[in-house]
Amino acid sequence: MAIVGKLIKKTTALSHKRNARKGVEYKHQLETLKLLLERAKNTKFGFVHSFHEVLKKVDAVTYFQKNVPLTDYESFYKLWLEETINGAKDHTWRGKIRYFALSSGTTGTPSKRIPVTLEMIRSFQKTSLRQLSVLHELDLPEAFYGSSILTVGGSTKLNKVGKHIEGDLSGILRKHTSLVATPFTKPGKRITDLKTWNEKLEAIIEKAPLWNIGIIAGIPSWCILLLEKIKEHYQLDSIHEIWPNLQVYVHGGVFMDPYINRLEKLGTKKIELLDTYLASEGYFAYQTSPNRKGMKLLLNCGIFYEFIPFNSDYFDENGKLIDNHNALTISQVQEGVDYAMAISTNAGLWRYLIGDLVRFINIDDYELVITGRIKQFLSLCGEHLSLDNINQALLSLYDELAVSVDEFTIYANEKDQRHVWYLGVNQTVNKEEILNFIDKELCKLNDDYAYVRKYNLKEPIIEFVSSTLFYDFLASLGKTGGQNKMPRVLNKEQSILWNQFLKERV
Repeated sequence: MAIVGKLIKKTTALSHKRNARKGVEYKHQLETLKLLLERAKNTKFGFVHSFHEVLKKVDAVTYFQKNVPLTDYESFYKLWLEETINGAKDHTWRGKIRYFALSSGTTGTPSKRIPVTLEMIRSFQKTSLRQLSVLHELDLPEAFYGSSILTVGGSTKLNKVGKHIEGDLSGILRKHTSLVATPFTKPGKRITDLKTWNEKLEAIIEKAPLWNIGIIAGIPSWCILLLEKIKEHYQLDSIHEIWPNLQVYVHGGVFMDPYINRLEKLGTKKIELLDTYLASEGYFAYQTSPNRKGMKLLLNCGIFYEFIPFNSDYFDENGKLIDNHNALTISQVQEGVDYAMAISTNAGLWRYLIGDLVRFINIDDYELVITGRIKQFLSLCGEHLSLDNINQALLSLYDELAVSVDEFTIYANEKDQRHVWYLGVNQTVNKEEILNFIDKELCKLNDDYAYVRKYNLKEPIIEFVSSTLFYDFLASLGKTGGQNKMPRVLNKEQSILWNQFLKERV
């Protein structure tokens, strides 16, 4: 394995140099859009939206935005995706789309079926290899390069349903993974095919001493829970007693900062953090260095991006688009502004709002951070409280009062005109002190919140519960492991489910 380690380290260094030389600019986005339009111009979607004519225009972007409306999953499903799933050929993309990834969906709602084409799979593979070249920046020892990657994802078992095959995206990607890469990826097909999280957890714990893990990848809530369980099961002082080469954690899906304290308690060596932005719809961005806060948007990987400012000019009070055509390209965005991101992809999604809010922190290098979700904000009486505001307030709570919030959720009580918070805190705390601190911190972070708290919005209610309750709630809905995560801001339906669960459990 030492020889293999040397070869992989050298390959990573060469790949890093090659990627560093490649300049990625707006012109690559224009080329991507043209390629997408060319490949879909003879589909039904292409004919209905005049792709042949759009391709003749000098300013193809303007005509594309004029002809194709912005859409969300529900609208796109009713108009186009349902027929594609049922086997329609040349519908939203050329040929028949055989694979569909089941996204986790919002808690309390059915899973979405996201189209996955061979072109999209190749884009994922290409991006994954490019991301591995980032390891060269970390100056890791050769022993690390002989270790394996542990991916904590959903079940890779795929199911044939009607005329298509569906399952977790990880299963679809694994089916198309080269046999050369298989020995370096864990936990292996037998375990990844297991349907339930608890079965998978127990199986990984059992095999853990036999593996040499250098990288762990997945959503923080499940990855850190797994590491804690391994440490507890084998009565370890440090996870590095069993995995001495564990030095990199590739995370994504939720805000990482609240989990860092738990991660640091697990080992005796530094574990480098690399943020990644991928979803069932595509691989969008990744962190090129632990020393850079943002993730670099991938402009030449089969996705055309658009950005809609998340303000009252573009969205109403409920987070619904006012105009379904206007959007900005990557060449028009500004730093420090929250944008809803829309994508057109090589899997036949067109001007599709993925639901995320992003903010550019470095325009020159196209680096961004995820700041929330379109639907996950609170505005009972004009406070426009964002998920980013909430995250920042909880980080300040840790910095100022040393109170660590592992998990949390919040919803609006319309009847009482106040916010209700549930914080996963596993330590003794002063409830009144924390309530006052968070309330004042939100007033500092958000002028609208400060104003309505003075005149309309009542003092929030804060409840403290065990962090395990959040995992148990997801389990009660059959949503454990993989890409499943607790909604940070609950809508009305979700808050009813949450309160029913608490009534039964507490």
